[in-house]
Amino acid sequence: MLTPEKKVALFDGLVIPAHPLALHENRQLDVSRQRALTRYYMASGAGGIAVGVHTTQFEIRDVGLLEPVLRLAAQTVQEVLAARGRDGENAQVREGSPSTFLMLAGVAGPIEQAVREANIARDLGYDLALVSPGGLGDYDEAYLLKRIQAVADVLPVFGFYLQPAVGGRYLSYEFWRQAAEIPGVMAIKMAPFDRYQTLDVVRAVCSSTRRDEITLYTGNDDHIIADLLSPYRFAIDGQVVEKQMVGGLLGHFSVWTKRVVEIFDEVRRARKSGLVPQELLTLANEITDANAAFFDPQHYFKGSIAGIHEVLRRQGLLEGIWCINPEETLSPGQLEEIDRVYRMYPHLNDDDFVKAHLSEWC
Repeated sequence: MLTPEKKVALFDGLVIPAHPLALHENRQLDVSRQRALTRYYMASGAGGIAVGVHTTQFEIRDVGLLEPVLRLAAQTVQEVLAARGRDGENAQVREGSPSTFLMLAGVAGPIEQAVREANIARDLGYDLALVSPGGLGDYDEAYLLKRIQAVADVLPVFGFYLQPAVGGRYLSYEFWRQAAEIPGVMAIKMAPFDRYQTLDVVRAVCSSTRRDEITLYTGNDDHIIADLLSPYRFAIDGQVVEKQMVGGLLGHFSVWTKRVVEIFDEVRRARKSGLVPQELLTLANEITDANAAFFDPQHYFKGSIAGIHEVLRRQGLLEGIWCINPEETLSPGQLEEIDRVYRMYPHLNDDDFVKAHLSEWC
């Protein structure tokens, strides 16, 4: 189980980047830059990281990198947190402090594989398992529910609705209604990139007997700010039930992360006051436009990981944009789109922050 401090942090809402994979040109793990990425996210004020997920590339399992990458991230986090403790930076419980920083491990595959990966993550000190439905299109929903239960017996579960374009599948309202009743499910990330399917999950959780035991996070990279600002309200059994997405676990959060954290703080202030500044809604559209350049929806998200890598390469955090699969690269015109959003929205990047600290992380 999570410590009380970590549970409070999770339910209060955190910025959780989906951690990319740093490779050399020969497509072998770049240990130095992999560690630098972890340090960057922590220095930016993120409240946790998710490793072994889609942004880390599911193919790490095919080339024997899952455990090494999980281990490397865990070791780096512990080193940074230990240094913060020595420096007295943990005086307050806040995002990224030693008592609240969350480690999430992506688990994939059929039940036996998912449980094996969850055990690896638990032994390495991870807090939660993000259970991916990717690649399981031939299994029925009853099997997927058994899979969640099996993983929850090992680690607390962060449910995951993954969009079909990157390996996910449609999951019914009833699936999420039953998933919400599984003890050990503590959070759900919604990333179907679809308003109707997102609503299914929120309504299902609100209709469950465990509604107060589950927190919700957006994974809809095309709708980040609006998701974080929008309360959901349902009349259920004569009772008004309200729920909100409190934080984000996103591939988009893996770039320009310092600014992401600052914008997230603005969102939280707006939620607390009940007043949403017009400028924040404008910012929401700018972020969606930038995300389109990074994630490549024009080509069904084929360049999404390479797009993230290109931004990190420009900042010096990655040496190149290489992926495990040589065919996974930028789509035609994507480079020009990234150029465009850099010119149009300079206030969204954190290049100066990275430049000032890069030598400390690498």
